This record gives sequence, C-alpha cells and structure tokens, in this order.
Amino acid sequence: MGPAPAGEQLCGAIGEPEVMEPALEGTGKEGKKTSSRKRTLAEPPAKGLLQPVKLSRAELYKEPTNEELNHLRETEILFHSSLLRLQVEELLKEVRLSEKKKDRIDAFLREVNQRVVRVPSVPETELTDQAWLPAGVRVPLHQVPYAVKGCFRFLPPAQVTVVGSYLLGTCIRPDINVDVALTMPREILQDKDGLNQRYFRKRALYLAHLAHHLAQDPLFGSVCFSYTNGCHLKPSLLLRPRGKDERLVTVRLHPCPPPDFFRPCRLLPTKNNVRSAWYRGQSPAGDGSPEPPTPHYNTWVLQDTALESHLQLLSTMLGSAQGLKDGVALLKVWLRQRELDKGQGGFTGFLVSMLVVFLVSTHKIHTTMSGYQVLRRVLQFLATTDLTVNGISLCLSSDPSLPALADFHQAFSVVFLDSSGRLNLCADVTASTYHQVQYEARLSMTLLDSRADDGFQLLLMTPKPMIRAFDHVLHLHPLSRLQAACHRLKLWPELQDNGGDYVSAALGPLTTLLEQGLGTRLKLLAHSRPPVPEWGISQDPPKHKDSGSLTLGLLLRPEGLTSVLELGPEADQPEAAKFRQFWGFRSELRRFQDGAIREAVVWEAASMSQKRLIPHQVVTHLLALHTDIPETCVHYVGGPLDALIQGLKQASSTKGRMVMSRGGELVMVPNVEAILEDFAVLGEGLVQTVEARSERWTV
Repeated sequence: MGPAPAGEQLCGAIGEPEVMEPALEGTGKEGKKTSSRKRTLAEPPAKGLLQPVKLSRAELYKEPTNEELNHLRETEILFHSSLLRLQVEELLKEVRLSEKKKDRIDAFLREVNQRVVRVPSVPETELTDQAWLPAGVRVPLHQVPYAVKGCFRFLPPAQVTVVGSYLLGTCIRPDINVDVALTMPREILQDKDGLNQRYFRKRALYLAHLAHHLAQDPLFGSVCFSYTNGCHLKPSLLLRPRGKDERLVTVRLHPCPPPDFFRPCRLLPTKNNVRSAWYRGQSPAGDGSPEPPTPHYNTWVLQDTALESHLQLLSTMLGSAQGLKDGVALLKVWLRQRELDKGQGGFTGFLVSMLVVFLVSTHKIHTTMSGYQVLRRVLQFLATTDLTVNGISLCLSSDPSLPALADFHQAFSVVFLDSSGRLNLCADVTASTYHQVQYEARLSMTLLDSRADDGFQLLLMTPKPMIRAFDHVLHLHPLSRLQAACHRLKLWPELQDNGGDYVSAALGPLTTLLEQGLGTRLKLLAHSRPPVPEWGISQDPPKHKDSGSLTLGLLLRPEGLTSVLELGPEADQPEAAKFRQFWGFRSELRRFQDGAIREAVVWEAASMSQKRLIPHQVVTHLLALHTDIPETCVHYVGGPLDALIQGLKQASSTKGRMVMSRGGELVMVPNVEAILEDFAVLGEGLVQTVEARSERWTV
C-alpha cells in the first residue's frame, strides 16, 4: 500500500476519530495488519484507567497562585516534606466519619429520643425498697452499705441532650460513641442527695428502669451496662441498633441532675460528703478531728452537673476551626496507639480537647492553625509542663470564694481546672499516668524534629502497648490482694472517698512505694488497668477483683542498674531508723573501707544477668513487707534475653570459631556465617519468648 494522502495524515495527527471501511475479502496480509492497527487505535480507552492530562503550553508554564504558594511554603516549614503532609491528610480522611454514616446515626438518635421520653413513670418508694424492679434487670451498682435514706420515683427525663465529641465533629473511627445526657427532673431529687451515695443510687435505679423498657424495643440489638471512664459509681446504659447497623454506633445514656441543683460550695475538694458513721459503721475519732474530705466523690458529682457547660465551651472554641478539630483527632489517635486513654484514670480524648481549648485561650494555639500544628503545640506543652507541680485553670474569675490551686494539689495528683474553677478535669489521672504522657510527648517531639522518613509511621500508625514500651513488666494478680494492702496501709479515708474501690485507693501509695525503693534505677513507672467489660442488664455488675490484673511497667536506667548495694545513712543519724523501717530485715549495719558504719542493703546476684534482675528482688521484697502481697501474686516479666544468651553460649563457643592454616601455623579465626546464624536463632527465640509471656499475662 502506498502512503496515505496528506489530508488523512493531518486528520490522524489532530486526533479525530478515524472511520474505516470493512476489510474486503482477498485483501493481502499487509492490508489486514494495517486495518487491525488502525482499528485498535480507534477504540476508546478502558474505563477506570487514568489518562494523561493534555495541557497547553500556557497552562504548563503559568505562574502559581497565592494559594499554591502558601500551600508549598506551609508544607516546607511545618511538615518538613510533602509526604508527611499527604500522610496526615490521608489519616484524617480514614478516621473521620462520613456524611452518609452521620445521617444514619442522626436517624438512630431521633428514634432513641422518642423512646426514652415515652418510658412510663414509677410511683415513689424508699431507696431500699426495690421490689418494683422487674426480675430480668439488676441495679448496675454495688450498693454497699445497702441501707441509705431517701426516696425514688421514675419520671421521663426533663431534657435529652447529645454531648461529647460527636456534635463537635472530633470523634474518630472505628469505635463511634455518642454520649447522651438525660437530665433527671427535680421532682425525683432531694436536697441531701449529695450525701452518702444517694444521688448515685438514684442514678443507677434510673438506668435500671430505662434498661428494662428499652430492651423490649425491637429497634435495639444490644442493651447493656458499662462504667463511665471506669468509675464504678457511675454506670451508663449502652444502646446499639439492630441489624446491619449494629456496629455503626454505640449510644451511651448518662443520667445527670439539673445544672444548678447541687450547691457548689458543698462539693469543694476539702468537703466531706460520705460520713464515716454510714460507710464504716463507726463514728470518727472522739478527739474532735473532722471527717476526712472526699475530693474524688465530690468530683464525680460535679462532672455530671457540668456536661452541658463543657459542651458549650468546646463548641464555642472548636466549632468553626477545622484545624483545631483535626488536631484533636490526631491527638486521639496518638493516645490510642499508646493505650494512654484506656481504663480508669486514662488521659482521655476529652482531656486533650479541653487542653486545646486552654492553649487557645492562652494564645499558644491560633484558630487558623492546621491539625499538624495543633498536634505539635500540644505535644510540646505536655513535654515541658508538669501539671503534678504547677496546675492550670480555664477559670478567669477572680471570685475570692473559689478554692486556690494549692487546695487542689493537696487533694489530687494532677490539676487542670475547668472554667468554673471548682472541677478538676484530671481528678482521676494519677501522677504515674501523667508522667508517662510526658515521656511519650518528649519522645514524639524528638521524632518530629529529627525529620525521620518513618516519623509518621512511628508517631501515629504503630501500636505501642506496655509490653513494648517498658523494660520490665509485672502483673499483680489476683486483685483481691490489694484489699489486704489497703488494710495494711490503713487507707480508710481513700476507700471511703473511692466508694470501696480498693484498687484505686491502693494505686497511689503502691506506685510511690516502688518508686522510692527502686530509686536511681528507675526512669519511669507506669500502670495500666484493663477496661471493665460491658455486662448484661440481667447480670450483677462486675466486682473490682474481676477486672483482671494490675500491670506495672518499669523503664530502667542503665546507670546503677546492676549495683548490688543500697547505701543508707550512718548509724547515728536520725534517718537510719526510717531506712530500717523501709527495708525491714534486709537492712543491716556494715563497715566500709573509709571507716564509716552505715545502714545498707545487699542483694544476691552472682552473674550479670542476675544483677539486671535486681529490680525483681526490690519489688517483691517491698510488696511483701509493706502491703502483704506475696511473691506468688507478682508475675514478673524481665530479662527474657538472658535465658536465650545462656542457651546459645555453648553453641557459639564451638561454632563461632574455626581453625585455618596460615604460613604453616594453625590460627583460630571467627566463623562469621555461624555467628550470623546464631543471631538469627537468637532473634526468633526472643520474639517467641516475649509474645508468649505477653499473651499469657495480658488481660
């Protein structure tokens, strides 16, 4: 075939569709081949494939807009690289809730509202007369002591309000929880309900009646109870839809009093609202000493009265600032990956939201900042600010009747006051938990400043459970041994304040004891309480001893770790008696080379591997001596590498060397291949050992 006419060549170059006549019979092979090639070029591109964008010369070389320049400048200054910015944006897309799911959740919330307000009333009875409760539902509260004054009747809630992160747009996937506050009518409350758990008893009965009627509704696939942030005095009712939307959302119902029902002056951290005569069955000492304060009990009441005010404050600060919302979402992911928000006393997403509000009010964060900037500013604040020493407050009032920060520091380990100046938002956070948050914030800031390629992966995508974060991990089991520890340590005021929760009462003195004993060996001590699982409405609430084990993590310093000597004061010093009391029979007088006679403790350790496990001896000795917790209840995980090294030592001594002839002499040289093989076996054994022990004791 000859060359195509010029018109046809121009038409093909321009890209117009080429119309071909059907091939005639008898056409040669060359004609068939050309026809097939032209037919292939004429076919449209396959669907789903990206096609190159055709731009003109002017579009290719046009100047960037101001928005594009700002985007590039912000990426260079704040994110260090375009990849980090893309990773953050993609993560936010993954954890945000889609509009379709929001519509389905809103529809479910409307149905919940309609059913809650239609629950029938109950006539007034005594609090101890609970015969009106149906047989298929239990009160979600341990009523100890059972006898309490007051009356109860059920009336539909005066107001149903959605509170929490769902309305703010800061809730993150995969677990979507919507908190709904049910304002109980004034008619069912009495003036002295703040005393002796009366309010909490009414709150639990209110939920039990709701649970009985809502469980019969076909709308709900699951109706069960759970503790609010692990507090056993504040159960909540969990509702999930039936059918395919069962995992879409969990609605948590929280009964609460009217905002101005309780007198704030009666709920200060220095006040007592649990009488010793009622709780312990005995009057306080007759020497005229006052009742011990109940700061945690008072805080739990105040938390219910402030649900709506906190929502209004968060909505005002975060409502129109998308960057602040993105920052809160990233902080929640950061906390979740490190399991810092788990169980009672965790550093929750609500706390970081209020912390963002505080930094905005103090002009350390601006509403125009991006989510990544907010993340950095909050982590920097946590890394450099110790709220266990210098608390912060959102209150701007100069009212002299408000308590000072010093009053809160005497009652709580960590202090962060809300806008009222009376409620400590970090009342349940222990000093150990906050120091762990500080430590992780410092590591994260170092990682961000290093501009590492895998910084995003390590910061927000890699889980960091306690078994990976600490050198040694110990589990106290069973938890019922902590009840004996409370009696040994005489923690009656703490038990009275925590409503009988002996784990919370003993946690602070226990960690203080171990920190003092480990001394310079210890860099960080943290604890973890597993979340209490949900339970059915026909079951009794779980007891404190049923929540698994208490886990403690020890991060150790290399300096002084292997020292077998605890050096005490000289024998004639007044501190010597305290040293002997602290260490018990382990303490003994010793004469040293400089002629001094001092109290000292010497630990048994013959090899280096045994010296690295001296913290095990310290922990078990102090727990047995001061808290009556025997060594059999302390499951210690530390030094798994030592056993593997000892097991491979003999093999390495034989396989790691070989004899070679050099210049007529036999020379012993390293066998590199055998050594590498030993390291591979060592790594596999270490991983298996750590995983086996973590699976055994993780609850």
